[in-house]
Amino acid sequence: MAKKILIIEDEKSIQNILKAFLIEAGYIVTLADDGMQGISAFYKDSYDLVLLDIMMPKIDGYTVCEMIRNESNTPVILLTALDDEESQMKGFDHLADDYITKPFSMPLVLRRIEAVLRRSGEQLDNSLMLSYKEIQLDTQNYKVFVSGNEVVLTAREFDILRLLMENKGRVFTRDNLLNQIWDYNYYGDEKIVNTHIKNIRKKLGTECIETIRGVGYRIDKED
Repeated sequence: MAKKILIIEDEKSIQNILKAFLIEAGYIVTLADDGMQGISAFYKDSYDLVLLDIMMPKIDGYTVCEMIRNESNTPVILLTALDDEESQMKGFDHLADDYITKPFSMPLVLRRIEAVLRRSGEQLDNSLMLSYKEIQLDTQNYKVFVSGNEVVLTAREFDILRLLMENKGRVFTRDNLLNQIWDYNYYGDEKIVNTHIKNIRKKLGTECIETIRGVGYRIDKED
């Protein structure tokens, strides 16, 4: 699927050059003439990356970057004529992902966009994976791997393991697990939790889930 890029730039000539090259490179492009329009466009749609000028009327690029960061982790590349170290440091202080000074080469801009999108994609992929020792959970595709070999869990078993791995070191009582996994709708014997824990351990072939006697279960933090 084509990536969507929002260009927030008040100079029409630069807008047109960026738009032409990015469309030719296969991107979907939205234009905004100033910071106010840019923020409005950002709130109305989702984008894979923002190209952002710093010196603009109404709201400058630093402020726009800060507003974007308050809402999302969408990658932001600053485009600016400000080439001094202080301005660049200020851009990174506002959590911009890259900083390109004008005048710029379009092939260079395209390469920098590709690099930022690649890093962003790797971070997203990592955020979808949970790991503990030899165990990995692919939370997007509901798959579990032990030492690289897939292990098949039921949906309920997967949800229990995911909750414990997302909260390493925290002890969950049976009531905690029933309330969070069964969504308060289970009125049977709470020992059903014991059965699921036993099945998870057997399938994984490891005692990764620790029993805290008289309290509940946890996956301990790694050393």
